[in-house]
Amino acid sequence: MATAGHLKLIGFLAAIITLSIADTLKNDQSSKEAPDFPFTSDGQKFPWNKMRLPETVVPVHYDLLIHPNLTTLNFSGSVRVEVSVESNTSSIILHSKNLEIVKATMALLKEDGTTGSESNLHVLEYPPYEQLALQAGVPLYSGNKYLINIDYIANLSESFHGFYKSSYKTQDGELRVLASTQFEPTAARMAFPCFDEPAFKAKFSIKIQRESKHLAVSNMPIINSVKLADGLIEDQFDVSVKMSTYLVAFIVADFKSVSKETKHGVKISVYSVPDKINQTSFALDAAVRLLDFYEDYFNIPYPLPKQDLAAIPDFQSGAMENWGLTTYRESALLYNPEISSASVKLWITMIIAHELAHQWFGNLVTMEWWNDLWLNEGFAKFMEYISVNITHPELQVKDFFLDKCFSAMDVDAFNSSHPVSTPVENPAQIQEMFDDVSYEKGACILNMLMDYLTEDVFKAGIIRYLQRHSYANAKSEDLWNSLTNICPSDDTHGSRLNEQQFCSRNPELRPGSWFMEDALDVKTMMNTWTLQKGFPLVTVTVKGRQVLLQQEYYQKGSHFQDPNSESASYLWHIPLTYITSHSRTIQRHLMTTKKDVLTLPEEVNWIKFNVDMNGYYIVHYENDGCDALIKLLRESHTVLSSNDRANLINNAFQLVSIGKLPLDKALNLTLYLRNEVSTMPVFQGMNELIPIYKLMEKREMVEIENKMKAYIVDLFKNLIDQQSWSDDGSVSERMLRSSLLVFACVRKYQPCVDKAEEYFRKWKDSNGTLSLPTDVALAIYAVGAQTTEGWDFLFEKYRRSLFSSEKSNIKTALTISKNAEKLQWLMDQSLQGDIVKTQDLPYIIVLVSKNPTGYPLAWEFVKKNWDKLVQKFELGSHSIAHIVTGVTSQYSTKLKLEEVRRFFESLKDNGSQLRCVQQALETIEENIRWMDKNFVKISTWLKNLKSIG
Repeated sequence: MATAGHLKLIGFLAAIITLSIADTLKNDQSSKEAPDFPFTSDGQKFPWNKMRLPETVVPVHYDLLIHPNLTTLNFSGSVRVEVSVESNTSSIILHSKNLEIVKATMALLKEDGTTGSESNLHVLEYPPYEQLALQAGVPLYSGNKYLINIDYIANLSESFHGFYKSSYKTQDGELRVLASTQFEPTAARMAFPCFDEPAFKAKFSIKIQRESKHLAVSNMPIINSVKLADGLIEDQFDVSVKMSTYLVAFIVADFKSVSKETKHGVKISVYSVPDKINQTSFALDAAVRLLDFYEDYFNIPYPLPKQDLAAIPDFQSGAMENWGLTTYRESALLYNPEISSASVKLWITMIIAHELAHQWFGNLVTMEWWNDLWLNEGFAKFMEYISVNITHPELQVKDFFLDKCFSAMDVDAFNSSHPVSTPVENPAQIQEMFDDVSYEKGACILNMLMDYLTEDVFKAGIIRYLQRHSYANAKSEDLWNSLTNICPSDDTHGSRLNEQQFCSRNPELRPGSWFMEDALDVKTMMNTWTLQKGFPLVTVTVKGRQVLLQQEYYQKGSHFQDPNSESASYLWHIPLTYITSHSRTIQRHLMTTKKDVLTLPEEVNWIKFNVDMNGYYIVHYENDGCDALIKLLRESHTVLSSNDRANLINNAFQLVSIGKLPLDKALNLTLYLRNEVSTMPVFQGMNELIPIYKLMEKREMVEIENKMKAYIVDLFKNLIDQQSWSDDGSVSERMLRSSLLVFACVRKYQPCVDKAEEYFRKWKDSNGTLSLPTDVALAIYAVGAQTTEGWDFLFEKYRRSLFSSEKSNIKTALTISKNAEKLQWLMDQSLQGDIVKTQDLPYIIVLVSKNPTGYPLAWEFVKKNWDKLVQKFELGSHSIAHIVTGVTSQYSTKLKLEEVRRFFESLKDNGSQLRCVQQALETIEENIRWMDKNFVKISTWLKNLKSIG
């Protein structure tokens, strides 16, 4: 899917030596939960006292019947679960949330397949743990199997999880209702009583009763449809493969579909509301190509006969990987080449690639518990780039991987971060795992590992991992074991795995070596990246031919200089790469100690570590090392790759934050950007410079703020002037054009504003029928939205549009208005959800908060509507985290810090404990320190700019 506090790291690492992760988690729970059994609301003792389910009873097969009523907005259900008793017990503990249990019975399942007499079960509920206890009154003995029957009723959820209500309006204005599911991570229990943990895999047979005007889809194909006496139709779906509950899915709607077949014979279908079915062809073609790619790449057949992709009108995240029925928000699946920009095409392709990668990483092999969510999400994020680079080379997807690592480091640099694999227990903590650390950092360390092992060895290892753990669950350790001792016989793809260093059949060889120098111990190495939070800073000091290396934990905030903190002992196994002025051949060295020394064959003018930023670390060049690289960029920047240039820009400002590099040196480095034309270095330059003036906006430092804005516009002026107002060029060039023109127009660069006003006037005069270049439409809308008349026209166009990409651009432009009443109305409308979908509310709130007029409104809106936001988006969710961190990220005063702190403290268990709150507070503290330390330096540097340039 397209986000608790954590244990002290030292304690966790100590525990890991003697315990498996699962044992650690269970011990952690035992220490936190009261030894006494809790009581239900009516005073009965509940026979279980842990958040995690016992393993005494496990599910084998679910027979599920669901009947949603899309008029009364409720549903009835009946589930029959075949269970196996693993150890003697008197109770069956499973999950249920917001379900009214009507009846529960049990029967012994005999060896000949017949059942014994049915007996009633006593039902106890414990809502704090979202659990049911079914008590038989007689012992249930190990080795026996039983059939549990539960009848229940419930309302369709009003949130975006569980079995929930969605709706849309036809072109004629008719409101239509549908029902869809979103179960990951812990919401299957809102649709049917179940063992709702990923390790309790089972098979599912699903039946859905519906009206004839609707259709039903689920994980498997329909094998039979029966007309019932009351006019309803019952669709009966084929039995599923063995899978976790969070992957179950079903939809009842009036959707239409288009279909194709892959070369391997899998039927691919894309579903949408009828008015938008003509926007599904791109997704259909992309899904066919991508599913074929994955089958060939993994050399493991896709196990289901079909793969559906459904565009849901109301959807919280980007998409969800339900096995055989992936679901998406409409903007992540529907594409119109006349209206959708290059960035939309790229985004849709990447999301489809992500969800289809999950059919193997996540569905076929599932993490044992949510602490290892990164095994699902990090791999799916990583495989997006591997797959799309092959299936859609024109999208130039590799150009954008770097940005994922920068995003991860932004979060990972704070004390509030967490290890990639970290203990979690309750639903809110589990939700918080769906963050940049699990997704982006997970992908980045996998990319680093692939670069370390070579692509062939890495590929063979992950295929072995998938083969060993198919239809089962895995831990991080299982992945590392699969990547150890890769030998030629494991390779069925003709890759170069016969090199001695990767095989340990010869007892005289160690498990392997990296270029015959370093011992290959994948598990030891990767544990330093998954069981420790953060990332290393490598300091490089060149003395003649000697290169002195030192690693330390990089951390922003008040703790980064404390030698007595637990993080002072952090040590990573870092696969260093470097090039020099005398050799562009990549040299490699595995650094496993705090300090190390390299000896070069000759003295060099410059040395650049972390080539193309394939490693997840940053580098500080001491003495003249940094000056030499700045000089290189100023005089001949293309000597380094565009990734290396973006990496140097990012590293420089990261080093400013911890006092390792003076701000003026980082700013001097950016001067070379006047000659830069490549997308990633330009993007990174903007990403580092724009937040500086955004901090000033919130402090009303108008004079210096305007000078900083003028510097950035001047820096990119030549590049901005070179942009055509068209859709010409590569995807990378088109995305660069879009970003530059939006920036220039919003910053009131007059040539850009004049051109946008001219386009907007013509577009408005045509009543919105004039075709605008898709990549510059946002810049045009942003300028048009600055007048009341233009804003109102855009909103009316938004209300009537059928195209997600057009609506997204208009929505963004509406948030750039300087009219406070319009901004407030837009947020209120989105909360209401009639015209502006509530799924877009987090995005709208954060965009309004970036607006100098809107930021006080956004914060007040969050405070006033906190309870509604949590009810709709769920405590711990990525949406809530996006709101909290996004709205507060540009605050930089002690007054705001205390205001934010007081508000979240007042929430107690309804928000104060969230990791995103700690991230927000740390970010504000960092902003305060940064501005206090650097504001005068910026002023001086800008004043001296002409002499510097």
